[in-house]
Amino acid sequence: CADEIWRPSPWDAAFLADLRAHVLLNPPDRLDADPYASPTPQRAPTAVCGAHFEGDGYRLSTYSTPMEAESGGATITHHGACGQCSSLQDLAIYIGVPDLTDPVRACGILGVTQGEDAQLECLLDVGFTPPCADIWAYNTTHTRVRCGAVCLPLLNAPYHAEDGSPNACIQCDEDESGPVFKAVSGRTRRNSGLPTALCRPCATVAPVQHDYPGP
Repeated sequence: CADEIWRPSPWDAAFLADLRAHVLLNPPDRLDADPYASPTPQRAPTAVCGAHFEGDGYRLSTYSTPMEAESGGATITHHGACGQCSSLQDLAIYIGVPDLTDPVRACGILGVTQGEDAQLECLLDVGFTPPCADIWAYNTTHTRVRCGAVCLPLLNAPYHAEDGSPNACIQCDEDESGPVFKAVSGRTRRNSGLPTALCRPCATVAPVQHDYPGP
């Protein structure tokens, strides 16, 4: 890690309630097609997603660089372009549920036993906004198809191998589904500066503080 270790600010229930109370005025469209059936969207490596606040509401815009966002009066909410999960409501879920692996996996199992609609409803019950739940659903289905044979024997396995690397299932998901998910979702834990249950290189975690005005 860098010589000076960056640590995110502590968050409490009141902060999460404030995030949920803000209204996104320009939400993304729902996904009406599987993004994994198309080429992976290309995103500018220096892009950030910034929020502009208007009373109780806010709008999200993608900026080419952090400097451009700051000069435009935006509050950076994550690195990378805005996407399906960039809302502050989804940020509240990412913060409030530190380990999403188990609930999302449970939704994936429901998709096998009860169908894709049940899987999507399950993801909505986790608390994702509908646009964000869409990409999680496509991601979960894609991982199930591409990594099912690897993941099934590891359902109850630790997330990491003895050498600290991700287990084979998590690595398969990262390789097979990760690039499209990151490009389409916009927000991830790492580009939002959030702690994760998985060991990740420090350099992959963006230093985002999440200082927003109250609703």
